[in-house]
Parts: sequence; structure tokens; C-alpha cells
Amino acid sequence: MHLGLIGGIGPAATVVYYERLTQKMRELGQPLDLTIVQADAPTLVRNNTGDHRETQAEIYAELINRLKAAGAECAAITSLGGHFCYAETERLSSLPLISGVTPLDEFFAQEGIETVGLLGTEVVMRTRLYGQLEKTKAVVCEDDIADLGRTYLDVALSGVCSEAARDKFFAAGRAMIQEQGAEAIVLAGTDLGLAFDGRDPGYKVIDALDVHVAQLVRLATGQEVLPV
Repeated sequence: MHLGLIGGIGPAATVVYYERLTQKMRELGQPLDLTIVQADAPTLVRNNTGDHRETQAEIYAELINRLKAAGAECAAITSLGGHFCYAETERLSSLPLISGVTPLDEFFAQEGIETVGLLGTEVVMRTRLYGQLEKTKAVVCEDDIADLGRTYLDVALSGVCSEAARDKFFAAGRAMIQEQGAEAIVLAGTDLGLAFDGRDPGYKVIDALDVHVAQLVRLATGQEVLPV
């Protein structure tokens, strides 16, 4: 199956999606049929913080039309923060949308995890992954949501994670583990790999990007069919 990705939000996350998709397909000995279009991250941030869901959905819809014209058979948004207007985009989309949020709840349940701590954009944290977790309890650092959200956006837009930002994320995760009973910390922001990849924060970390990539690989290889 020809996959279509909406990238650019942020650039570092797009690179990771590409790297992990190509790696998984290479391991399976299968070619990857893929097209990526570039969304504008600053525009998305403005629409996200202003809750301009219809405006961003229209932007996505045009990008998805370009993916369809290139032969893509489905589309995915390479940003969990960018899912804030998912329902609005799905109504306008000319291709089936593959959510990065929907498979997470089932994944946590299969792993036997009942409580997760979330790191990501302010909206992702405040809404507990848009209220889509039914089998899993989500906790956040309530008093630090705004600051953590701003720090995350700085990292996502710059593509660079400073030691100060990394320390802030690691400390927030530790607090959710030690004080709120989280069994794992979910990187619910696709650029958080800039802080966590290759490092051991001292607790279990689940990268939501990996769960999304695994589903895309199943679709690309015919192991899973498109949602109706």
C-alpha cells in the first residue's frame, strides 16, 4: 500500500517517521511506497493554540489531496499535537486517515499497563490524548502543563533539545511515576525523541510514534486493512 504522510510538524519527527518506516520495511524485505508532503509548523501551532480546528483541517485536506494525486492510498499526520483537529480533517479528507491516537489505548491494555503519564503539547496533556483513552488512566503534571507545553513546542519547532529542556522532561516523567502511580511515561509528542532517544531516564518509556509506525507498516504490508 502506498502510504501518505503529512510531515514538517516538526521536521525532526518527520525524519524519525521516515527512518523507522524504512527500517521496518527493510527488515521485512519489502519495498516502501511512500509520499510525504510538507505542512507549516508555525501555522499549525497558531491554529492549535487558538483552537482553530476547521482552519487547520482545511489545510490538511489540501495536503491530503496532493497525497492522493501522488498515488497515496491513505494518509497520516506525523504529530500527535497535530491531531487536535482530527475529526474535522477526517470529514474533509479524500483519503482514509490513520490515527496515531486510536491504537494507543489498545496497545497499553495489551501491555498490561493501567496508568500512563503523558508528555507532549499542552492540548495533548490537558485533554488526556483528546479523551480517547478508555481502557487506560492518564495522568499529567497538572501544575506544570503550560510550561511543559511551551518547552515542547520550542523543541519541536527548533529541532533541538537543550539539556535544560531534557532535564525538565525527565523530571516531569519521574514525578508522574513516583507521585501519581504512572507505570510508564508516554512520549505523546513526536519530537520528544530528541530528548529521550538513546538515554535512560530511569523509568519505562513508550514512544507513541513507534505504535503509529507499527500500524502503518501493517497497512503497507497488507497485514491490516484500511478502516471503513
